[in-house]
Amino acid sequence: MFKAQGQDAIILTHNIDSAFITYLEQKHQEVQFLRIDADVHDSLKDEVAEDEKEEFQKTTDSLVEIFRKELGNEKLDVKVEKLKDENVASMAVLSEENRRMQEMMKMYGMGGMDASMFGSQATLVLNANHPLVQFLVANKDSKNASIICKQLYDLAMLAHKPLSPEEMTAFVKRSNDIMMLLTK
Repeated sequence: MFKAQGQDAIILTHNIDSAFITYLEQKHQEVQFLRIDADVHDSLKDEVAEDEKEEFQKTTDSLVEIFRKELGNEKLDVKVEKLKDENVASMAVLSEENRRMQEMMKMYGMGGMDASMFGSQATLVLNANHPLVQFLVANKDSKNASIICKQLYDLAMLAHKPLSPEEMTAFVKRSNDIMMLLTK
C-alpha cells in the first residue's frame, strides 16, 4: 500500500534497530519513526464525502456490531476505513506506544508477561471498499457471515502476530471449509 502511494518504508530487522531508532528520536526531536502497522496513514485512505458521512457511520456501526457478535468479543476494537487499496479487506494495527512497550518487555526478558495488561489489543481495521466487507454490510444475516468475519479477523491477526495453537487449528479448519464451499 505504501509503494502504491509513492512512499518509502525502512525495514529494520536487527535487535539493535529499536534502540537505534529511540536514540535518533531523542537526539533529533523533529524525527519520529512509526511502524507501518501502527495506524492507517491518511495517505492510504480515501476521504468520506460530507454527504456520505451519515451513511458511512451507519455502515461502520453495522460492521462493528456484526464482528463483535460473530467473534464473541464485545470489547473488540473495530475501525472502518475507505482504503485506497481495494485488495486489502482487513488488517490489524497496534499503537506505536503499545508496540514499543511489547518490544521493551521482550528485550528485558519479560516476554512471558501478559502484554494485554498494558492495553495492547490490536485494532481490527476493515476496508469499506473491499467486496467482502461490502457483502457483510448488505448480507449481515447470511449463513456465511460468521465464517467471513472470523476469516477476515484471523487473516488480519496473522499479519500482526502468530495465532495460538487453538486459533491456528480453527483457522485451518475454516480455510478447508471455505475451499469446500468453492467446490460446490
